[in-house]
Amino acid sequence: MDEQPFMVIWETTRACQLACRHCRADSIHHRNPGELDTDEAKRLLDELASFAHPRPIVVLTGGDPFERPDLAELTAYGTSLGLHLALSPSATPNVTRERLDEMRAAGATAMSLSLDGARPETHDAFRGFAGTYDRTLASAALINEVGFRLQVNTTVTRATVHELPELYTQLLDLHAHLWSLFFLVPTGRGQQLQALDPDEVEDVFHWMVDIGTHLAVKTTEAQHFRRVCVQRAQAAELGLGVESFRTGPLYDELTARTRELVEGRTLPQRPARPPIDTNAGRGFAFVDHLGFVYPSGFLPQRAGNVRDDSFVQLYREAPIMRALRRPDEFSGKCGVCEFNRVCGGSRSHAYAVTGDPLASDPTCGYLPPRWVAAQAEVVG
Repeated sequence: MDEQPFMVIWETTRACQLACRHCRADSIHHRNPGELDTDEAKRLLDELASFAHPRPIVVLTGGDPFERPDLAELTAYGTSLGLHLALSPSATPNVTRERLDEMRAAGATAMSLSLDGARPETHDAFRGFAGTYDRTLASAALINEVGFRLQVNTTVTRATVHELPELYTQLLDLHAHLWSLFFLVPTGRGQQLQALDPDEVEDVFHWMVDIGTHLAVKTTEAQHFRRVCVQRAQAAELGLGVESFRTGPLYDELTARTRELVEGRTLPQRPARPPIDTNAGRGFAFVDHLGFVYPSGFLPQRAGNVRDDSFVQLYREAPIMRALRRPDEFSGKCGVCEFNRVCGGSRSHAYAVTGDPLASDPTCGYLPPRWVAAQAEVVG
C-alpha cells in the first residue's frame, strides 16, 4: 500500500443535474472548463497503468461522469491499458440503455448507484429532486440487464438508518453484488445532516456482520467496521456470537425488523466479504476534476496536482500521504489501538471534527487496552 494504491477514484467532472443534501462537493450544472481534458485524462490513466500488477481499480465518478461526452473513449483507453474501470453515475436521464451498452462495450465492468432510503420520500429528499428513487430502481434494472456488476451506496444518517432492513431486502431483489454503507462525514452539504453517535455506529456494524453471509457489505469512511469483523470472527472461534458484545437498542431494532422482513424467505448464502485494508492515502487516493490529488474525497488535504507532478510520485512521496501511512504515530486512541493497522480510523472524520487528519476517529467508541491503561496512570 505504500508503493501503490488499491483503488483510485477520479472525479471526471463536477457537473451533475442533482443537488444531493449530503454531497461532499458543490456540484454545478455545467462542466468546468478547467477540468482535465481528454489528453490529460489519458495521461493520468497511463500513470495508473504504470503501477505493477495488480494495478489499481479505477472508479470514474463525479458529479456525474455521464456528463462527459468522452467517457466511453476514456473507458476504452483505460481498458486497453489493462485497468479495471468502474462507473458511478447519478440517477438522471443520462442513464439510458444506449449509454450503458456503449460503456459496457468500452470495457467497464461494474457500476454503482446511490439509494439512501427504502421509500421515495426519503431518497428523493436526499437527492433534491422528486422521482429520483423510481429512476434509480429503473436504472438498476438496466444495469443488471446490460451485464454490469451492481453496487449500491447508501448514506447512513439519523434520517435513513431505520430503513436499512427494508433497503437490505430491496437489494437482495435487485441482485446487488455489493452494498456500501457510507457513514456521513460532516463536510460540504453533509454538514446539514445528523450523523450517528459511536454506539449507534457500532450497532449498525454488528447488524452488517449478521447480514454479510447473505449480501456482500462494506463501509465507506467507517474503517472500524474491520475491527468489528475481526472481533466477531475471534468470538466465533470461541463459539460466541453477537450476544457476547455490548449492543444497544438500534441493533435490536434493526435485527427484529430484518427477521420480520425475511421470514419465510430463502436467503442466498455466501462467505462474508473480508474487509479490505485500505484508508485515506494508504491504498486509496482521489483525483478531483481539476487534477488535484487527495488522500480521500472527504479529506481536503492536497498532495499536489497531476498537471505538475506524476500521480505515482504524489502517492508515494507527498508528506500528507506518507503521514497517513504511519498509524502508530496517530494521536489519541488510534495511535495505540491494536487494530490500527487493519483499521486506522476514518481520517476524514478526524479532520472534519478536529481539524487534524492524524487525530483519533471521533466516531469510534472502542477503548484500546493501552489507552485505558494510559488514562488510568494519568488519573492515578
